[in-house]
Amino acid sequence: MEIVTLTITINGQTIKAPFGSTILQAARQAGIDIPTLCNHPALVPVGACRVCLVEVKGQRNLQPACTFPVVDGMEVQTETPALVKARKFVIDMLFSQRNHFCMFCEMSGKCELQDLGYRYGIDHWIYSTYTKRFPVDATSPYFLLDHNRCVLCSRCLRACDELPVNRTLGLGQRGADSMICADGIAPLGSSTCISCGSCVQVCPTGALFEKHSAFMGTDEKMSCTKSICSFCSIGCGMTIVTRGDQVQRIESDWEAPVNGGRLCRKGRFEPLYDGRKRLTTPLVRRNGKLAEADWDEALQIASEHIGRTDAAALGALSSGDATNEALYLFQRLFRRELGAAGAGLLRGGISRLTGMKPGKLSDLENSDLILLIGADPTKDQPVASFLIKRALDKGAKLVIVDDRENSLSPFAWQTVPSGDLDKLLVMAVQASRPVVLHGAEMTADAAKSLMQLGKKAVAIALEPAGNGCAARALGFQNGLPSGTHRLLYILLGEEKDIGENLQQAIAPDAFLIVQASYTSPLAEKAHVLLPSAIWSERDGTLTNTEGRVQRARKAREPLGESRQDWEILALLADRLGRKMGESFDDISAQTVREVQGKEI
Repeated sequence: MEIVTLTITINGQTIKAPFGSTILQAARQAGIDIPTLCNHPALVPVGACRVCLVEVKGQRNLQPACTFPVVDGMEVQTETPALVKARKFVIDMLFSQRNHFCMFCEMSGKCELQDLGYRYGIDHWIYSTYTKRFPVDATSPYFLLDHNRCVLCSRCLRACDELPVNRTLGLGQRGADSMICADGIAPLGSSTCISCGSCVQVCPTGALFEKHSAFMGTDEKMSCTKSICSFCSIGCGMTIVTRGDQVQRIESDWEAPVNGGRLCRKGRFEPLYDGRKRLTTPLVRRNGKLAEADWDEALQIASEHIGRTDAAALGALSSGDATNEALYLFQRLFRRELGAAGAGLLRGGISRLTGMKPGKLSDLENSDLILLIGADPTKDQPVASFLIKRALDKGAKLVIVDDRENSLSPFAWQTVPSGDLDKLLVMAVQASRPVVLHGAEMTADAAKSLMQLGKKAVAIALEPAGNGCAARALGFQNGLPSGTHRLLYILLGEEKDIGENLQQAIAPDAFLIVQASYTSPLAEKAHVLLPSAIWSERDGTLTNTEGRVQRARKAREPLGESRQDWEILALLADRLGRKMGESFDDISAQTVREVQGKEI
């Protein structure tokens, strides 16, 4: 469909703008800066703060640029004396509303109110400040809410409503005593807050800020690296903020195609609070105890034992959170080159529903019926649950197929027992745009029944592992390959452990080589322990649950002597006389061809 463009004039400059644009959007597209405070590009504009006021020819009053739509031939002024006077009045009022003698600005430098004060030369306050002392809510484990710094712009409230669709935050009290509240009167720590951090990300002042990075330096002292979250299979874009070799915080990437800036607790906060002990140097077992070694010795011992182990007695098991490059080298080395029975996954992948068109997460927004089968995305893939609730707001209906309640049950139109599949098919056939979201607990009978829908529905598999989609495409099987393994190589990565069932499957006399980032019960049993980099220290690609291949970038160098997973496997392959590639770029190109060449 052809996009209708309109011609308008801003500050004497003629520009083109798409039909439906606001004055603010049109100005920004043309590189014209109009100050704002309550506006945020990820949120629906409300025109609450009046900082973006502009003059529109033919209009008696000043108009908010963030909500006023453009019309053909419109003439706009953004910096007249009357506008500057009006903005200074608004900013003066905002400063007088609360206590803004604030250390946050100086130490962190992330205050848009301060920026406006500098921009308009406000070196003193015309109006006396409201002296009431407001409470500070520090009950959240990850962030703090200081009502004394709040300007009531409603960004946090709207972010909670529009991004995770959680609706925890609201406005309480009245007049000058108004405050942002959680569940009416609850402290954040005991409220329905899911700690997605969206409110913190959009706050324009120091009212909401993270505990981990508070007062750790201004943006000028930080470096930002765009990467991909690997802690579930959605593949959300994120921005890693570092100072030196320390990760200070994880922020939204508002341009990320998959999540549009949404993040969850698993991706934004939990990685920063991982208190496990890192492995920073290779270890080998000497006289029954693990002792430090250099890489040369550790790889030599590992390669010698692998080299003299028959293929039938060689076992290989990998985390499904590893990068595409690491998974590709892992299965190529152990399955193709060394002839092992197979490469297994710690957390098994799931099969796609045959006959259905593979779906995209964006299909959820325009669906009229969502079938959720054998999955609890609120717990395992939280951003997927945000997208589901957003679709429900737009009129979609949610049907949960499960014998147990999950976190989305209160939002379900109907809950269908797993044995009542005929009823499920009737609802799906009657829908116009059904989307099937299925997880690892989908039964074989349900999968067989759903295949009858054919191309009418699209299917999205919610993989248990962060990169399970790529692992499945590369031929990994679920769990430990069958057989008696005299040598077992486990790429544990950042996994906490391998689970009791797999532990029991390891023969007591097996030679154990573990590639891991942290100490663990499994690592302590290893004969050779190879330290690997973590999420913020690795380059590579990841394949999300919809089959999208995305680039993850390292934000800092690996800690100590740890190395990236793909690099360890390439070095080991060299010791075994198997050349895997000339460089990372070479290996990455091989990997992408391999992954994209398979049905995902």
